[in-house]
Amino acid sequence: MTLKNVLLLSAFLAVLYNLGAALYYMVTNQSASGRTARSLTWRIGLSVGLIALVILGILTGLIEPHGIRVGS
Repeated sequence: MTLKNVLLLSAFLAVLYNLGAALYYMVTNQSASGRTARSLTWRIGLSVGLIALVILGILTGLIEPHGIRVGS
């Protein structure tokens, strides 16, 4: 695995972890402490960072997007 794959995978797993943590805090009724909101805030921030990493990778040529062929 290359470094770019490790970075993207770890960012994606962090997003999934925070989404699961927010669900857990919401279901166990611990939302009064603000942990649900904090987890969702982290998820949003990590998602924005992940999108920025993908865009940066495309712009620098590290990631080559696949084209969608219409009408083939």
